[in-house]
Amino acid sequence: MATMKEQVGEALLGTTQEPQLSQQTKAIFMKHAVKDEQTGEYYLGKNEFIEAVAPESEDYHKIKRDQYGILFHVADRRRTGKVTLHDWSKFENLLAKPDAEYEIAFRLFDVNGTGLVKFDDFEKIYNAHKGENSLPFDWGSEWASLYIGSKEKRHTMTYPQFSQMLRGLQGERVRQAFLHFDKNNDGYIEPEEFQRIILETAAHKLSDHLLDNLHTLCNISAGSKISYANVRAFQNMIREMDLVELIIRNATNKSSDGKITRTDFLNEAARITRFSLFTPMEADILFHFAGLDEPSGKLGLSDFAKVLDASWHNAYAVTSGAAGVMADVGQKAFTRTKSILHDVLESAHHFALGSLAGAFGAFMVYPIDLVKTRMQNQRGHRVGEMLYKNSLDCARKVIKNEGVRGLYSGVLPQLVGVAPEKAIKLTVNDLVRGKFTDKKTGYIWWPWELLAGGTAGGCQVIFTNPLEIVKIRLQVQGEVSKSVENAPKRSAIWIVKNLGLVGLYKGASACLLRDVPFSAIYFPTYNHLKRDYFGESPTKSLGVVQMLTAGAVAGMPAAYLTTPFDVIKTRLQVEARKGEAQYLSLRHAAKTIWQQEGFKAFFKGGPARIMRSSPQFGFTLAGYEVLQRALPMPGHADQEGPRGHVEPGVGLAEAKAPLPYLRSRNALKIILDLDENFGRPKLPQGKTWSGIPGFGGKGLA
Repeated sequence: MATMKEQVGEALLGTTQEPQLSQQTKAIFMKHAVKDEQTGEYYLGKNEFIEAVAPESEDYHKIKRDQYGILFHVADRRRTGKVTLHDWSKFENLLAKPDAEYEIAFRLFDVNGTGLVKFDDFEKIYNAHKGENSLPFDWGSEWASLYIGSKEKRHTMTYPQFSQMLRGLQGERVRQAFLHFDKNNDGYIEPEEFQRIILETAAHKLSDHLLDNLHTLCNISAGSKISYANVRAFQNMIREMDLVELIIRNATNKSSDGKITRTDFLNEAARITRFSLFTPMEADILFHFAGLDEPSGKLGLSDFAKVLDASWHNAYAVTSGAAGVMADVGQKAFTRTKSILHDVLESAHHFALGSLAGAFGAFMVYPIDLVKTRMQNQRGHRVGEMLYKNSLDCARKVIKNEGVRGLYSGVLPQLVGVAPEKAIKLTVNDLVRGKFTDKKTGYIWWPWELLAGGTAGGCQVIFTNPLEIVKIRLQVQGEVSKSVENAPKRSAIWIVKNLGLVGLYKGASACLLRDVPFSAIYFPTYNHLKRDYFGESPTKSLGVVQMLTAGAVAGMPAAYLTTPFDVIKTRLQVEARKGEAQYLSLRHAAKTIWQQEGFKAFFKGGPARIMRSSPQFGFTLAGYEVLQRALPMPGHADQEGPRGHVEPGVGLAEAKAPLPYLRSRNALKIILDLDENFGRPKLPQGKTWSGIPGFGGKGLA
């Protein structure tokens, strides 16, 4: 556990995430390991191993969780039935390799660990795991002989040879299965036979929608049977799913309504592909399955997701009865409701912490804000002597005449208003930025950044202008009581009643002129400083010191360049005293200030404004970091750790799980190309596996 000094250092200076496999590996191992009572050694049995590589939070309706046990035999190289920390460390290191998926499959069959796979060992393991009623496969075929030699001349396979054989295995399994059902050699099979072939060779890779409608493939052409050309076109299409998705995304993005036709798909494919040209039949198959619920022929991304997304579920999972359906649907509804409720509570939690942190930041710089306001309100040709020579003199006199509490005159409206102000500004900026940000690259054109910031600044004025005018009048009240005898002391409520609704928006035009350019300058500058100067990235988090520096630097030009509008706003919102000119409008105020006080008057309080705006964001962030650590969201700790979505769900989103989990899943997909039953527990004679009742499958047959 990190010391307090290290934790403070990380919070202030940030962290860069670097792989620390030894520490992470040991932590995961110890979390699931059990202790051998005789030797005192910790180890993972098969069940503990599955717990470690297959998080319970994931969806296992495609590849069953028990099937991850096949990877246990890869990690248990000594065949002891126990995976030690040393074994686990080697397995974790293996998962970190870029070609881990194929190497895991290779090691499963490399019994002696020599780097070579003997056909006898391969055949023994294959026969031990294949299903009792699996479709036949001839390892003496011409295709197999090209990889492993003929029956009389079998040879061992190296890792590259073995991997390449697995790459083409699924296609050969489909070809041999087709020949098995094509009894009269006319090149046609029944739809039910085609469905069985795909279910046994590719069910772990395809969506429920596709699997349940395989028999309809015969409808893409005349006749009621399925030809080998249909089967090969279907297989080519599913092999190129990733490329198909890229083409569809590009084509739908260019479409005005987000929908495309078969012609649009083929035209976009011609632009993108160079070697993998799609045939008309392959395009027909794609649009046939994607358009089963939309016969118009013009399809959107959600239609294609049912075909392309392997994790896509049917609305009603196939179960053993009505009770199973209701249980499954009820579970999904509860999960969805729980997720929505969690999102709402999480948003409320962030808003509450942000409000407290914003109030803390505003409180810390409020004396500077008060000095800034009084300096801006001081007119060059006042009746009598000038009150303040400069900002420092102003602060000194406030403390002398009004006490330290005088530095916080009007602080309450500021603290009340800072929460919605920050919420509105940050939310609008994020929404507009998100609208114009490229989802794939994260790039946003700089004019859109300015628009996002400006829009955020404009929206906050609706709420903050009334609070600003009340705050400013309370801030100058102390100096009025010293210069005007028997001046009444007004409360915030009295000021609100006296001004009325229209009066509360006095100076709103100047407020808009100040806040729109301020946010337009501030947000893009802050984001670019974090990313381009401090190097913020998914693997590098910034500390409070770095964020404070970025906020301070970004606030300097934003605050100073908008000072003229802040001066005009202050003059319009402060009640004119006896002997002072009454400003009638924004234009009249600007003209009067220019004529009576000169150009320099527009930058009165500029340094104080910089000193306030720059550190305020840093204090807010520092407060937010401390509050997050002190008041975490209930249940948040349970979500920590390397958990994510191995199968990302509907929407064709990328998987969020760490690479070791993804590679474990992908390795299983390669192994299951040999036979769907690899890793499944052996069942009693005459029984077949078809899922778990109530979880998208049937009971035992």
